[in-house]
Order: sequence, then C-alpha cells, then structure tokens
Amino acid sequence: MFLGEYQHSLDTKARIIIPAKFRDELGARFIATKGLDNCIFLYPMTEWKAIEENLKSLPFTRSDVRSFARFFFSGASELEMDKQGRIVLPPNLRDYAGINKDLIVIGVGARVEIWAGDNWAQYNQAAESSYEMIAENLVGLGI
Repeated sequence: MFLGEYQHSLDTKARIIIPAKFRDELGARFIATKGLDNCIFLYPMTEWKAIEENLKSLPFTRSDVRSFARFFFSGASELEMDKQGRIVLPPNLRDYAGINKDLIVIGVGARVEIWAGDNWAQYNQAAESSYEMIAENLVGLGI
C-alpha cells in the first residue's frame, strides 16, 4: 500500500526520484497515465492489469466508457526506474499535469500520484475545507 506525501522536483532531463518507500511495490517497470484532477497516476503492473480487465468488462457501446478508456489508455506509458530510483516523465504527462519543476508525489493506497506543486497545494487547501463533509458523504459507501 502506498502512503505519504513527498516533495521533489524535476531535473533538467525531466526525471524525478521515486520515493524509496514506493520503489519495491511499484517494481522496476510500471504504468504511468493521465489521472483525474490533472495529476499523473502510477500503477504497479498487477494493479494495471486488474484495471485493464475491469475496463474490458464494461460495455463499449456506452460513449462514456469509450471516452474514458481512450483518455486513460492513450495517455499511458510503461516506465522503467533506473538504479537511482529515477524515472523520466513523458512530455504528454508533464504537460497534462502542468509539471514544470516542483512536484509532489503521494501514496494513495493502490497507486501513486504525481502532482505539480502548485496544483497539489490548491487541491489540498480546497479538500481540507470540506474534509468533514466528504467523510460524511462516504459513510454510505461503507467507509
């Protein structure tokens, strides 16, 4: 399980360091794709395969399913970590997430998210102000 928040920055070769606590669980090769809320999602291969299977089971005749699958899969890249725990973020994902220099890497259970530093600050501030209301709404989901 991925937990925590880590501040990092993009180097001149568009690389970031994956936090040491995330490296083993992500594995040497994993998938990065466009996430929700303009961040990047990182999935270990086992988790990616499960998502792939779930999306395959949805009816492709629905336009929302087709749209989501196109967006999610077309933005995906298989990445490989180097010996220092760095990855190169593809330009399409950096552009999508608005990452230029400062970034935040967070653990979100089964996935890792990478956020532009400013975007994470704005999102976090908005979420903090409504945290209790969000928690109340999740009660019906068994949380």
